[in-house]
Amino acid sequence: MSTAGDRLQDTARQTALALPGTDHGYPFTEHLDVYKVAGKIFLIVTDDPNEQIITVKCEPEHAHAQTRHHATITPGRYLDKRHWISLAPGPGITRRLVTDAVEHSYDLVVEQLPRHERPGAR
Repeated sequence: MSTAGDRLQDTARQTALALPGTDHGYPFTEHLDVYKVAGKIFLIVTDDPNEQIITVKCEPEHAHAQTRHHATITPGRYLDKRHWISLAPGPGITRRLVTDAVEHSYDLVVEQLPRHERPGAR
């Protein structure tokens, strides 16, 4: 079952906030809810009711595959189009797909952090 825009955004927010070390705020504009780990962005939720999308970090090969298989997954808005994708409601955009995308984005960012900056590091 496809996820409507508000559910897509709620799912992304809930998933992000459940991940260790997540912080969020509106550093760019009141319409972009930005989620970070150790100061690095891994999720942007667009708070515009006319544009209910989320943007996540993604490996280029995976991003290309996702944009080929889902009409409402496009190269990322606001950021590098090779390493970010934007998801909008539509056919095949499920709760599981959104959760996986947010968790994968978080993992990519955490993997790039020095070990002492990773959540839970001592």
